[in-house]
Amino acid sequence: MPSRTTIPVVAALVLVAAPWLRAQQLIDRIVARIENDIILLSDIRELSRYQQFVDGKAESDADILNRLIDQWIVRNEAKAALFPQPSEEDINRSLQRLKRSFSSPEAFEERKKQTGLSDEDVLRMLKSQLYLSNYLDTRFRPSIQIDEQAIEDFYKTRVVPRAESRGQTPPTLEAAHDFIQEALVQRAINVQADKWLKESRTRVRVDNLLGEEVK
Repeated sequence: MPSRTTIPVVAALVLVAAPWLRAQQLIDRIVARIENDIILLSDIRELSRYQQFVDGKAESDADILNRLIDQWIVRNEAKAALFPQPSEEDINRSLQRLKRSFSSPEAFEERKKQTGLSDEDVLRMLKSQLYLSNYLDTRFRPSIQIDEQAIEDFYKTRVVPRAESRGQTPPTLEAAHDFIQEALVQRAINVQADKWLKESRTRVRVDNLLGEEVK
């Protein structure tokens, strides 16, 4: 899931915008209050740039704000549980996976340049996302059970048709078993996490100040 790692204590500051707006200045402001904390417009802009870097596109400001609120809830819960930060080894593995998702090292560097992110920005956001996803995995995975019928059904309805649509020979069920099981586990984690976050939101005071003027 990308995310801010700290919440600034000031209410307003002047930031230099992304490279394509470098000649202009963006006045930062509070876009949400959560309990005694705040989310800034710059937090939305940062996550938007990271989404553009990773996925080639970004969600709307409103959707990103909702994502940041959810991340705030997860982060606070993880900190209260004294959940450990990811190791340097885990962060490096995630970085290598991210790099492999691009067509080439040059494409990785070009997208990073286009979105105005530094190497430090990417590592910071990656570490934050890994921390949140690791916590959710640890919290929900132990309660998830995937039966063999579900694995077989996924194989027949998803794996085989996808391979055949590409003109490929489908892998055997045995070869695909562990991959399918993990995919189903991750889907179940997402379902449980989404339900938990919706319940958690009812217990957290949130003032949405984004407004219609920010697009």
